[in-house]
Amino acid sequence: MTTWRDVEQAEPEFAARVRALFDAHKHKTIATLRADGGPRISGIEASFADGDLTFGSMTHALKGADLRRDPRFSLHSATVDPVEGAEAAWPGEAKLSGLAHHAGPIVGGPPGDLFRADIVSVTHTHLNPEATLLVVEWWTPAQGLRRRERE
Repeated sequence: MTTWRDVEQAEPEFAARVRALFDAHKHKTIATLRADGGPRISGIEASFADGDLTFGSMTHALKGADLRRDPRFSLHSATVDPVEGAEAAWPGEAKLSGLAHHAGPIVGGPPGDLFRADIVSVTHTHLNPEATLLVVEWWTPAQGLRRRERE
């Protein structure tokens, strides 16, 4: 299982940028798979603590049922538009994909299920300093950090 701590240890600067994007806003978006195989997009809160990425699902929520049936997920940070004329300052957006492992009931909150992420890939999409190229950086446990720029 690849934890968030593993990402931080492998690529600390990259992990810090990704985490800052996820921590910048309370609400994120998660994609799960419905019973029929179709995608489901839901709002969610997620947190990084003790080297893990965790998130919850309220009792009887469909996203929790999806994750118990098929643990594959993709998590997207909140997205903000670049400011016209200051595009180079745009922080970009972050994405994580992985497998959600049921970690028991939520403690200290509304009733529900806690999930812990086994991370498969992490992506940060942003602009280069001149704001002339889109930069996609992604990390996987097997191949480490890679980078691609495109117009």
